[in-house]
Amino acid sequence: MLLAASAALAALAMASGSAQADPTGAPTYREIVGTGSDTTQTVMNGLADAITVNGVKVMGSYDARGTTTITTKDAATNPNCTIARPEGSTPGVNALKADIASGNGCVQFARSSSNAATANPTLKYIPFAVDALTYAVRSDSTVPKKLTKANLTSIYTCATTTFKPLAPQFGSGTRAFFVKSIMPAGTVDSATLFGVGGQYPCVNDKDAANEPIQEHVGTYLTDVKHLLPYSIAVYNSQIYGQAPAAQGKAVLGVLDSIQPSNLNTASTMKRDVYNVVPADKIGLEPYKTIFDGPASQICTKGDVITKYGFGVAANCGVAVTP
Repeated sequence: MLLAASAALAALAMASGSAQADPTGAPTYREIVGTGSDTTQTVMNGLADAITVNGVKVMGSYDARGTTTITTKDAATNPNCTIARPEGSTPGVNALKADIASGNGCVQFARSSSNAATANPTLKYIPFAVDALTYAVRSDSTVPKKLTKANLTSIYTCATTTFKPLAPQFGSGTRAFFVKSIMPAGTVDSATLFGVGGQYPCVNDKDAANEPIQEHVGTYLTDVKHLLPYSIAVYNSQIYGQAPAAQGKAVLGVLDSIQPSNLNTASTMKRDVYNVVPADKIGLEPYKTIFDGPASQICTKGDVITKYGFGVAANCGVAVTP
């Protein structure tokens, strides 16, 4: 069903370059600024380039990785808007909440690849695209390239110790979704879930330099026994040049007999991805025009969403109920 997303990537990769990291072009500072998820940063960069109000770009999307700090507003009018760059879904949501509390007006939305609406009642999680997870291994891996979710559960709970499972850093939306999808019921994600001294010490969420593992970076797969959760949409974007190449020697595994080249509704780890906005801004401009409802600018840019390997969410623009 979403095979068209992969086909669109292949067709468009030669026609246009990948979206730039952080806002580029005029205006330098945008009215609506977002940070957060690695998974959706490139598609949101593309949407920020495509969406205008009265002919002016109004949305700025800052990548999860890059310079240590970002400056989101003109210092002449917003002097407090040089902030630490949020690296992932939870840091992006936390940056939005901190900005609301401070009243600085530096950040207006967050990107999130998981739904934490229940824990954040003052925010609205608005789905816009569909992704699916599988696992990645090296092309020369000894890990089977066909596994089931039950196999992943066994590996990531250390019941099977033949392989060396990796996981993204705590706070990653992909990690939160992956834990919820494959770990035993009731498992609570935490900074001590994985790693030495953790509940599941065979799983490593740090790299060789003891730095946190980032989402969807295949170069972490340095051992033929490694495996790592990976977004099908992001991988395809990397392969076809719509996102910066970070896959290295990674190839995607077949999960539950679903081919990873098909981002389809049969995928057993299919997920919606979200933009998160203050609840009291729903219905107000420019939030309404950009985010709210199936007629919003984001939801009517299905060609941009599929260009980056995602499918358009069936409930695009409709805020989830906690």
